[in-house]
Amino acid sequence: MEKKVEGIVVRTTDYGETSKIVNIITEDEIIGTMAKGAKQLKSPLRSGTDVLSYGIFDVFYKKDKLSILKSITIKNPFNNIKKDISKISYASFITDLINQISKEGHSKSLFKLYIDCLLKIEEGFDPLIITNIFELKVLEVMGVKPVFDSCVICGNQDNIVTISSDKGGYLCSNCINEFDYITKPEVIKLLRMFYYVDVAKISKLSIKPEIKDQINHFIDEYYEKYTGLYLKSKKLIQEINEL
Repeated sequence: MEKKVEGIVVRTTDYGETSKIVNIITEDEIIGTMAKGAKQLKSPLRSGTDVLSYGIFDVFYKKDKLSILKSITIKNPFNNIKKDISKISYASFITDLINQISKEGHSKSLFKLYIDCLLKIEEGFDPLIITNIFELKVLEVMGVKPVFDSCVICGNQDNIVTISSDKGGYLCSNCINEFDYITKPEVIKLLRMFYYVDVAKISKLSIKPEIKDQINHFIDEYYEKYTGLYLKSKKLIQEINEL
C-alpha cells in the first residue's frame, strides 16, 4: 500500500554499499523503511534520509515489515540546528529519548511534542530549556511523573517550599527534614510550568542561569533515580557545556 506520511527521521543504519534503513517517526508509529541507493551522491533520497530530516515521506507501506521509501518532500531542513553544535546536541538527545520512549507507548501527542520542541530550538529558543521541558513532559509516558500539584508526602497544596528528586515531587513546610535541600521559589514554579506549558505557544523565554542550572540538575537526578535511562547523547551535551 502506497501512502504519504509526515514525519522525522530518527535513526538510520547503513545497508550494503549504497542503501540505508531509515526509521521515520510519524504521529501513529515509527516506520522502518528501506531507502535504496540513498548513499549514492546523485540519489534523490540522499539529502532527506539523514537524522532530523523533517518532511512528507512517500512510502510503499508494509505493516510490521520493512517498508520501501520512494520519495521525500522536505518541510523544514532544520538548518539552524544542524550548523550549531550545541543545538544539534540537544536535538540529538531528545531524538534518542523519543526513540526509547516510543517503545513504551507512542501517541500523536508525543509526536507533536517532539516536533514542537525541535521547531522551537530551530527558531532560536534556549535549547536547554526546551530540552528540559521535553524531558519533564515525557516522564508521564514512562509512568514516573513527579508530583507537581501538592506535597508528595501529605497531599497539602499550600506552603510548598521545595522539590525533592529523592521523594518524587513537591514538599511542604510540614514534611521537609534537615536533609532536604530548599530550592528557590522560581525553580518550584518553573518546573510545574514546564510540565504544563504548550510548547507551540511559547513566545518568550528568559530564565537566570542559576535557575536553569537548578532545574536541569533536578531533572538529571530524577532521571537517574527513576528512569534507568543512560543515553550517550546526554553525556555529549555535558561534555560540550564543559568546553
